[in-house]
Amino acid sequence: MADPEPKDDFQEELVIRPLHSGDIYASFQFRTLWETDFTRGDKESHYRLFPKSLGQVISKFSVRELHISFTQGHWRTMQWGQPFLPSPPGAELWVWFQDSVTDVDGMWKELSNVLSGIFCASLNFIDSTNTVQPSASFKPLGISNVTDHRFLRYATLPREIVCTENLTPWKKLLPCGSKAGLAVLLKSEKLFHSSFHSQAVHIRPVCQDWQCKTTSWELRQALNVVFDLHTSGQGKREWTLFKMFSRTVTEACPLASSSKIYYDVILQGEQFELSPASHLLSQAVVLGDRRTFSVYDLTQQVTFGTVRSLNLLIRWKSSEGDMLRPLLHAERYVAGYGLQTGEIHTVMYNNHPYRSFPVLLLDSVPWYLRLYIHTLTVTSKGKDNKPSYIHYQPSKDRVRPHLLEMLVQLPPNSVTEVKVQFERALLKWTEYTPDPNHGFYVGSSVISSLVPSIVAMDTNSTLDRPLFSSFFPCKEESSYFVRIYTEPLLVNLPTPDFSMPYNVICLTCTVVAVGYGSLYNLLTRSFQIEEPSPGLAKRIANIIRKMRGVPPL
Repeated sequence: MADPEPKDDFQEELVIRPLHSGDIYASFQFRTLWETDFTRGDKESHYRLFPKSLGQVISKFSVRELHISFTQGHWRTMQWGQPFLPSPPGAELWVWFQDSVTDVDGMWKELSNVLSGIFCASLNFIDSTNTVQPSASFKPLGISNVTDHRFLRYATLPREIVCTENLTPWKKLLPCGSKAGLAVLLKSEKLFHSSFHSQAVHIRPVCQDWQCKTTSWELRQALNVVFDLHTSGQGKREWTLFKMFSRTVTEACPLASSSKIYYDVILQGEQFELSPASHLLSQAVVLGDRRTFSVYDLTQQVTFGTVRSLNLLIRWKSSEGDMLRPLLHAERYVAGYGLQTGEIHTVMYNNHPYRSFPVLLLDSVPWYLRLYIHTLTVTSKGKDNKPSYIHYQPSKDRVRPHLLEMLVQLPPNSVTEVKVQFERALLKWTEYTPDPNHGFYVGSSVISSLVPSIVAMDTNSTLDRPLFSSFFPCKEESSYFVRIYTEPLLVNLPTPDFSMPYNVICLTCTVVAVGYGSLYNLLTRSFQIEEPSPGLAKRIANIIRKMRGVPPL
């Protein structure tokens, strides 16, 4: 009897893009598709490619979509352009639950604790004080009839540090682990010695065909890294796989149906030499622009040649011209002086020469920064820019943060600035971090927008396209979806002198020990009268008197 055709599929790819600064950008994407339904009552018992730990999480907690990322460093948009998959510094988690869930907050808290154990992270610190419920941002990226934002939760931990402890369980979710395929390049020693490092896991339901008669669950694991020209490249505009990862590729993952490496060989004003050269070229529409890639298919033995190893080399032949500025860019900073009040500035740039487009801004501010929402101003080109939609949820001390969402129209070739004043709260002494003088982190602002595209976008999401160009669904040919994150903020709060309690404790203990100890000694000691010992003459006299039979003196 023939074995049934497997209902799961695994693909892996690596995209390498040289940057104008001489740095190199590498983006890994691993996708596992499984034609199953986690939402039904009976649980799956047999797992082949899909990791069982995540499958059980989806089934137990009635998850519709799950997106989690761990990032070290900040993506420099003006130097590197737009990333394929954006993520904020620190840890980010946002989840859509099924509409059958009754206690969303309780399920959210339990889910964050379970994910904390799976990824060896500090997600257990996610609670109501850093969780928000957006009303317009973070729409479902997969198939979903649920648009009720009561089933959405979003949280960030901007201070989360990413290290090998997070990378190891992430690699174990892959069907081949780190033993074969592109995952052999994921050496932690090299990945964390970089300017930017981000790893993410995205789970969502997707369509199998254009009529969406059959659906599958998609697990997409992404890892983005930027290697610095001077620290990793020794100042030479020449990169190889071994130079980046200290390893080369020897084979594809045996369980992968597709395993490819893409090299972006077209860069504005610059030319490259690629060795070994590939005769297979591919074009893809990425971030509103049509790009040309050299493709290396790892499932073909001819790709490795006679040495059974692939060590790609890319060398800059010339470096001329300026980098094309991203159409949408944003930054954020804190203004003001002193430790009582301040002002948060969010600056958004529309670099399109003649098109205006709306952006959706989401700000989540901790409760200890008390916003004065009446001071909110939005200006573009020196004039007031009234938002067409505003949703504001005030904070509650030690319960929930501020939530501010706005829909703002950005004029062409303009700079739009959003300002709001705040007052710093005085925390209880037990609420300060172990290093309070370092400051307190405020999560990044999230900006979502449909940016005008230079070329026609492909709206058919079921076609066989590269993974890096098929993550965000595209509904229109004239625009593409972009989500960007600003820098996190570091804010100083009024901090007491923690050495004074230490001095008071020492002084108090000393006084208590001396005073109470002396009193206790006097009350509990027993006193006895002890006569002084007689002198030598008296002892001799007593001896003589004793010999004579006379009583001693």
